[in-house]
Amino acid sequence: MTAIPETETSPETVTNARRVALIVAIAFFMQLLDSTIISTSLPQMGASFGVPAVAMSIGITVYMLTMAVFVPLSGWLADRFGARNVFLVAIALFTLASLACGFSQNLTQFVAARAVQGLGSALMTPVGRILVLRNASKSELLNATALITWPALFAPVVGPVLGGFITTYLSWHWNFFINIPLGLIGLALVARFIPGDREADPKPLDWPGFFLTSLGLACLLYGLERIAHPEDGVLPTVLLITAGVVIGWLAVRHLGRVAHPLLDLSSFRVQTFAISTLATGTIFRVAINATPFLLPLLFQVGFGLSPVDAGLMILAYFLGNLGMKTVTTPTLRRFGFRTVMVVNGIIAAASTVACGAISPQTPQALVMALMLIAGLSRSMQFTGLNTLAFADIEAAQRSSAATLSSMLQQIAMLFGVAVAAAILNLSQIARARPALDLVDFRIAFFVISAIGLVAALRFLVLPPAAGAEVSGHAAGN
Repeated sequence: MTAIPETETSPETVTNARRVALIVAIAFFMQLLDSTIISTSLPQMGASFGVPAVAMSIGITVYMLTMAVFVPLSGWLADRFGARNVFLVAIALFTLASLACGFSQNLTQFVAARAVQGLGSALMTPVGRILVLRNASKSELLNATALITWPALFAPVVGPVLGGFITTYLSWHWNFFINIPLGLIGLALVARFIPGDREADPKPLDWPGFFLTSLGLACLLYGLERIAHPEDGVLPTVLLITAGVVIGWLAVRHLGRVAHPLLDLSSFRVQTFAISTLATGTIFRVAINATPFLLPLLFQVGFGLSPVDAGLMILAYFLGNLGMKTVTTPTLRRFGFRTVMVVNGIIAAASTVACGAISPQTPQALVMALMLIAGLSRSMQFTGLNTLAFADIEAAQRSSAATLSSMLQQIAMLFGVAVAAAILNLSQIARARPALDLVDFRIAFFVISAIGLVAALRFLVLPPAAGAEVSGHAAGN
């Protein structure tokens, strides 16, 4: 297997690491943009297919469940067939499925195309991370991670606005057709610039581990997704989440006992990985993912703004996400992961609760400034979490660690939206009101902020020199 020496920092190595990260980021952007853009066009798609708009949600559900089934397999496939080859296949599947989605004539064709899209997406994220890890030395890992993080910050903000524009002025089909040039560019760049690699002695496939992990993850994610739709009934949601937890426990038990597990759980014995992905990191990601869900609703439902005006307000949030990229590396180098994750986490929590304090009478300049601060702190924490996770991971653990990280981030993303939606619904029910009001949003932002604050303080358990090899921070500074 080809791998970059941990300490090598030659100009050629640095250039290659950043080039690989940028190419992977293009693929990630295509994938994440597609995930966020589709929700704006569901009514038009339903009318085109002759079905109610609510029936179109099956396209989102099938995509998510297909991802859940095949994400656990991605690391093994990368080791068996080469990460570059699997990444090429993932982009090709996603691009062709996007074309099929755009040309779909009925709901059945669309659902089948979305299932194939979900398969491509399941392989793309963890395998893309594996490519970045294998082509970056530890000293270059922070810059490489910052590059592949921006799509996750950019796409959820720009996706709904872009989707609304395309659906209004073109047609819903173009929400999928825009993936075609992105996919073709990604394929050409991967084939040209990313070196091939694979394990010299790949392990046999752990079929029971694949079955248990995939089934448990699918049940848990579908159950969490249903929390945001209480009208579908509470009992199936509870049963799905319970089944996901129980099957997940059986999967962990199995993976810890077999000689060649599908996923190597030894990564969780690495403190920096465990804190940034399994425990504290997952809790903080709940707050990170809940805020972009709440803000558009706050501006449209709470403030009564149009989707376009709400999008312009959130634009400052996006600018904050991008603006932090230039200072992330020097900040972490100067202060280290522990200090930054704690202090920035507190700032992020404070900006979140402040979002609940604004009203339609708040000066627009103040709202924009708050959006900018919230975006800046979110970006810093997001990049810090994603980099710290792999700071101390050994080469042999990278495939499983990347897969585990992707699985936990999927859970955190849906859990964040589910928690925010549940708080809004419970607040409205408790007040016996027919519609959401500003007070419901204030309660939601307060709870999300409290979750983020608790998680931020938990980073105090990290040693001062945590991730120093990656950040370049000297503990004595």
